[in-house]
Amino acid sequence: MIAAPIPHDDAARVCALHALGVLDTPPEERFDRVTRLARRMFHVPIALVSLVDADRQWFKSSQGVQDRQLPRDTSFCGHAILQDDVMEVPDLARDERFHDNPLVVDGPRVRFYAGAPLVDPQGMRLGTLCILDHKPREMSDDDRAVLRDLADMVREELVAQHAATTDHLTQLNNRRGLELLGRHVLAACSRNGHPARLLFLDLDGFKQINDRFGHAEGDIALQRFADAMRRVFRATDVSSRLGGDEFVVLMGDADDAAARAALDRLSDVIDECNRARPPGLALRYSAGLARWAPGGAPAVAALLHDADRAMYQEKQQRPSRSTRTH
Repeated sequence: MIAAPIPHDDAARVCALHALGVLDTPPEERFDRVTRLARRMFHVPIALVSLVDADRQWFKSSQGVQDRQLPRDTSFCGHAILQDDVMEVPDLARDERFHDNPLVVDGPRVRFYAGAPLVDPQGMRLGTLCILDHKPREMSDDDRAVLRDLADMVREELVAQHAATTDHLTQLNNRRGLELLGRHVLAACSRNGHPARLLFLDLDGFKQINDRFGHAEGDIALQRFADAMRRVFRATDVSSRLGGDEFVVLMGDADDAAARAALDRLSDVIDECNRARPPGLALRYSAGLARWAPGGAPAVAALLHDADRAMYQEKQQRPSRSTRTH
């Protein structure tokens, strides 16, 4: 058996998957409808909506199997998410990657697999819609087109879920996305004994930009700040816009030194952006820091409260960041 290699962007891919808030949720008819249709259209005993997590594949919908999850290193879908199109294996027993896979040699003794990747709006392959059979078979071009169409139906449902956790203007996480993904990040830090830091970032003078230049320029300012955050923070950090001019970053496996280094980089990036803008449109902000240690409750709300309070203390005590002299 050959386990699928881990893609270079897997940490960001797993973060995008967790941000949906779909993992470990009960079955839903909107997904079960697609897998029932796939099983009937292809005359196969097994059809799955399989989401590939960091170390497992988890089934949001499963027709024909009882398991809700399996190890990633034995999964066929771990290979399928490496491809842009349908991955078809006509006979698993004759493929060097899978011939001795437990799913082939033991129960459920499958011999055929085909999976169409489920791709989110940012291009992350989150999992597959896949079909399996107990006997070898081959797909026609029409079959592959149908499987892609059914996968698009699943993808649209996942996109709707993505929209519910994403800020439309900046494409960062919204408050709901922060809370959902934040719980996963803090739970992972707790398991691994890692600290975490939450940064609360508030734009200063944002109302004046709206009043002087109009709301269109205000929206551009918010997008510019979000772009700067994307340049600075890691793909595994949870960058969010709470609303208005308030932004938050939850940094897993980070101490004070890492958080302050990130703030210094953000100041540099904002200074660079401001050089190309009129003074009245320069971005300025205040920042607050909250600390989380292993053993603490995975409560994002408490961290938000602490960081918000620290941010207002900074706002009262010092000039806005990005106005520093070098």
